[in-house]
This record gives sequence, C-alpha cells and structure tokens, in this order.
Amino acid sequence: MKNIHNSFKLIPAYLLLGLLPGIIKAQVPDLELFERQLFLQGDDSLPCRILSPIHFSADKKYPLIVFLHGSGERGNDNEAQLKWGGDLFLDSVNREKFPAIVVFPQCPADSSWSVREKSKAADSSIVYRFPMDVPPTRPLQLVMNFIDTLVNSGIVDPKRIYIGGLSMGGFGTFELLWRKPKQFAAAISICGGGNPAGAKRYGKHFPIWVFHGTDDSVVPIAQSKSMVNALQEAGAKVKFTEYPGVKHDSWINAFAEPTLLPWLFEQKRK
Repeated sequence: MKNIHNSFKLIPAYLLLGLLPGIIKAQVPDLELFERQLFLQGDDSLPCRILSPIHFSADKKYPLIVFLHGSGERGNDNEAQLKWGGDLFLDSVNREKFPAIVVFPQCPADSSWSVREKSKAADSSIVYRFPMDVPPTRPLQLVMNFIDTLVNSGIVDPKRIYIGGLSMGGFGTFELLWRKPKQFAAAISICGGGNPAGAKRYGKHFPIWVFHGTDDSVVPIAQSKSMVNALQEAGAKVKFTEYPGVKHDSWINAFAEPTLLPWLFEQKRK
C-alpha cells in the first residue's frame, strides 16, 4: 500500500493517512491488509479501509470497487464495515485473479448512505419514500468526493468503477447510481431498494445484479422487485437473484455466488 500512499500524497489537503485509535480485534482473516485511512474534506471526515492489489504498480490504473455496509456496521471504529464482504476480497485467489483497489467506507452511527423515509402502511407493511429533490446525506457526498479524488490520483481506471452495498448500503447504491449516472461500470445491490424513477437516469444498457431473500422482514423483497421492474423498463442489463426462505442476511448467499466477481469484472463502461 506504500505506493498508493505516495500517489495520494500528490493530492493536497484531502487525505490523512494513518492509524486510528480504538481498533477492535479483527474478525476477518488478514483484516489488516485493508489499510485504515481517513478522507478529510473541510470539517468532515470519512473513515475508510482500503485494500490494494497484491502486485500494485503506480504505473497502472486499476478497477475500483466501493462497497457500502449496512446500518449495523455504522460507527467510527473504521473496522466494523468489514464484517460482511471483506473476506471475499481478501481471498488470495480473488486478489490474484481480479486485481483492484477495494474501498469500504464507514458511515457515522447517526446518519445513512441514502435519503429515505420509512413508515408503515395500514396493513402494517413497510413503506419507503425516496425523495430525489434533496441533497445527498453528508456521508454519501463524501463517498462521491472520495471516488473523484481517487480517479484524479491517476491510479483508477475510470471505465471500471464498481459500486455495491447491502441493506442500507443497497439503498445507497441505488442512490449513487442516479446521482452519478455516468460514473459506474456496474453495480450490485443486496437486500436494498430505491426510487424506481431514478432508473431512467442510468438504466439503459447498465449492468446490475440485484439480490434479495424472499422472507426478508427488515427490507421486504418488494423493494428490490420494484427496482428490477424499473430497470428492465429502462433497458438495463439487470440480473435478479431471489433466495427462497432467506431472511435479511441474503448477503451471505450473494457473496457465495461463484460468478459474482467474474461477472463484475467483465463489465466496462463505454
């Protein structure tokens, strides 16, 4: 990661690279391979863990994967966000076969990756509303700014930027797509949802893989289905995988899909 540090140092007043206090015991093998970093902008900061390619070279441009965690991993320890998905990207075979820069940012405990309002209908079903006429949450804005900073550093292939997330991060994924419709090459959303109207902004020919458990009572599968329908109508290249009998932890099944990373890395923005 030393070379990536050097590349970042070319960007003034944006990044503070170093260790953060209060690190809890690692729950994922080789967790420390994800370096602790802090993206600073004004008075705001975004904790991030970054995994660099095994054979990193400052002369190359790499695919960038940004993964947004769920609400249970919020905080400021800069570690909890690796609880789900970190081991997939740490797998030595995957790192050799799919060299990339992998970023796991962390959302503060009092915020979210997306702007959404949650309520209950008369039949007690969960109802979400996703306004599109308001600014993004500060954490999501920092994620967008950090992606731009990484691209400007010269180490990221701008045609191979991928976004993904689970639960709260799945909501954030759909929001990022309509806010930055020309930036991403592909996306994955696990047990999330969004505003179907946003699909018109990025959907045409856009490759996206959506996952959801049929028995999810936290985020009903109807949220993903409405997005899939909207994406299909917008002409997206959408894949939809349902897991019968699976509840809100469908990310376990999704991360075990043998074709997930091969599919993702096949995508390239034209």
